[in-house]
This record gives sequence, structure tokens and C-alpha cells, in this order.
Amino acid sequence: MIRLLWALSAHARYYLRRYMPTNIALDAIRTRRGLKWGIPAMLLAVPYFLAANYCLTLIEDGGPGWLNLLLLLLCWNALKFLIMGPVSVVLLIRARMEEWAVRRRDRRACPPIEPAEPTTARMP
Repeated sequence: MIRLLWALSAHARYYLRRYMPTNIALDAIRTRRGLKWGIPAMLLAVPYFLAANYCLTLIEDGGPGWLNLLLLLLCWNALKFLIMGPVSVVLLIRARMEEWAVRRRDRRACPPIEPAEPTTARMP
């Protein structure tokens, strides 16, 4: 039974990571090339919070119960984008420090090549 639950959760996670737009965007931000977009991506949390506020207003005015699930989903996605901003800054700093260390190590391992002395060839 536990094996079945484990397999179902693994398949659900794969499906969500592969096809849900917010997860696709966050995976793109987590790449080395996309780390610079972490702080601007935090702005995507604003429309999610606005939509969540609108759903909350509808729920309080007697809207259908399924709006609670939508409210939860909107808040979850907004929080994912809010958290990704600082995380991407930390990841970017770490990536740049590693790149700097590699460049420094390469400079120390391979000293610059000295230009050869010009030879004066005698003509007979």
C-alpha cells in the first residue's frame, strides 16, 4: 500500500513539475541563466494575491465552496514566487563565487606564457 502511495505521489509530482505553468517558470528561473530573473519574478506574486483577494471577497459574499481551493492555489503560487526572489539571489551569489574560484584556480595553474626572445638570424 505504501509503495502504491509512493508511486502515485511520484507521478503526481512529475506531472505538476512538467505541465503546470508556475512550476515551469520557477524551473527556468533556477537555471544558471535564469537566476537573474528571480527578483523581477517576485512581481508575479502581485496578480496572484489580487486574484486571491477577489476570490476571498466572493467567498465572503456567499460564493461557491470550490473557490476555497482556488484561493489556496492562488496563495500557494504567490508564495512560491515571493520565496524564489531571495533564493535566486543566494543561488546567483553562490554560482558567481564558484565561477570566480574556477577562474582563479585556472589562472594559478597555468601561468602566462612569456613571449619568446626575438632571434637575430645572420645572413651569410
